[in-house]
Amino acid sequence: MAMAGRFRSTVSRVSNSLMSDSLSTQRSTVERALICPNFTNPQQSRNFASSSAPKEPKIKVPVAMFGGSGNYASALFIAAAKTKTLEKVESELFDLVSATQKSPTFSQFMKDLAVPADTRVKAVTEICEQAKFSEVTKNFLVVLADNGRLRHVDTIAKRFSDLTMAHRGEIKAVVTTVIPLPTEEEKELKDTLQEILKGKKIKLEQKIDPSILGGIVVEFGQKVFDMSIKTRAKQMERFLRDPINFDA
Repeated sequence: MAMAGRFRSTVSRVSNSLMSDSLSTQRSTVERALICPNFTNPQQSRNFASSSAPKEPKIKVPVAMFGGSGNYASALFIAAAKTKTLEKVESELFDLVSATQKSPTFSQFMKDLAVPADTRVKAVTEICEQAKFSEVTKNFLVVLADNGRLRHVDTIAKRFSDLTMAHRGEIKAVVTTVIPLPTEEEKELKDTLQEILKGKKIKLEQKIDPSILGGIVVEFGQKVFDMSIKTRAKQMERFLRDPINFDA
């Protein structure tokens, strides 16, 4: 991926030189920009205070998220929804995650807390500018870099995707098989799930796992339907191991 190459070159260059100027003003601005994308600087904020700006509609997250990653994902969802960039931000986040998976150097940079915050912020800013990421995504990643949370971007991206899917009325179903499902079987399974979950759109994600030996495992929401040969074999083994009471 071209983006992975840009990430590698940027990280390598930035790691050799630390920023000498203070970023405290930028950090404060970015944190407020994430909540209010129209915010640009403190002077502008004072001007807004003296004028009557129209009220923005209150945006709520479609699913309650908990924990640090959930809080970050929720804040990003609100910022992206206000600027009507949900799909773009989601795509950019997964582009970034994909690049970290393809570049060991960049992946290590994201996880290394020994890298000074100023260096992380400068690297992320350059990366976002080269990749032409939206302002919402760039500001969000800068906040993560400044707070030492870049190592959690994979989890945050997944939680953010859960929010955007819920917003679109979609449910992700993970289907695990030994070999990929034929197109007709995939369509039939999707239609069946949509009948069960009336009013919901099903987004199927296929997962290959030879260890289940055969059959199928379907996961969606908090439900798991395990019809794998591996599970059936374990159930049969438990049944055969149970003592038989012939006097009953």
